[in-house]
Amino acid sequence: MSELTACQRLDIIRHKGRPTALDYIPMIFDEFFEMHGDRLFGDDGAIVGGVASFKGTPVTVIAEVKGRDLQENQRCNFGMPHPEGYRKALRLARQAEKFRRPVICLVDTAGAFCGVEAEKRGQGEAIARNIMEFMTLKTPVISIILGEGGSGGALALAVCDELAMLENAIYSVISPRGFASILWKDASREREACDIMKVTAEDLVRLKVCDRIIQEAEGGAHNDPQQTAEYISEYISESLQSLQNKFQKGLDEMINRRYNKFRVVGEFQEPPQSDMKAGQ
Repeated sequence: MSELTACQRLDIIRHKGRPTALDYIPMIFDEFFEMHGDRLFGDDGAIVGGVASFKGTPVTVIAEVKGRDLQENQRCNFGMPHPEGYRKALRLARQAEKFRRPVICLVDTAGAFCGVEAEKRGQGEAIARNIMEFMTLKTPVISIILGEGGSGGALALAVCDELAMLENAIYSVISPRGFASILWKDASREREACDIMKVTAEDLVRLKVCDRIIQEAEGGAHNDPQQTAEYISEYISESLQSLQNKFQKGLDEMINRRYNKFRVVGEFQEPPQSDMKAGQ
């Protein structure tokens, strides 16, 4: 699959049969008990969360949900969360911290909903607060990009100790369509934008944004969701064991490690002036 271009991967993650978080949760976790509402405004169908058991270990699962047809997409707002969705996620994360449950975030969104009502209810503040509080959450956090990870809508659930991506997933500061709309004023150049944005799992491992690439079933997750779920389960099992060991060494060390993980994102070195002139 590594020979595929970024825009070919975009086609795979937008395949109508691609599994969503609601497909993976029952295949990976046992006894999932969903919780609703942010205790401030209401519930948001674009983010599903609750308590589950993973191979006997209690965990909190928080997932962004996409739909396959119009009816499903209307329920989950096409996978674009409102501020109450992010506040629900934060409520569940705080609860997980209280009971020392690891948090597993499944990310799959083109971005947060940018409608007027969402802005009135504090969309930017809700995302920023999630980023701030997840950074110092006193329990292990694992985030997995299932398909699309777009902008702050994805980052709000991707501040974590370990970030993994399915091999065909993409992760970026803006969707390819949004990139093309801003840079070239032409949304139809989405595929061209996708190929120059460095958004694939391989790109992000090389740039030290992503920690692990999770294999998908041959040809894409939609060809064998159960097989892909098994690969995800294996990754979660390995990561939980590793993080629990680090967690036992001390909270301060774990939180500092998480903080420093994000401080180095985007770090680069400029070549000496003499090298730059020689290159000219």
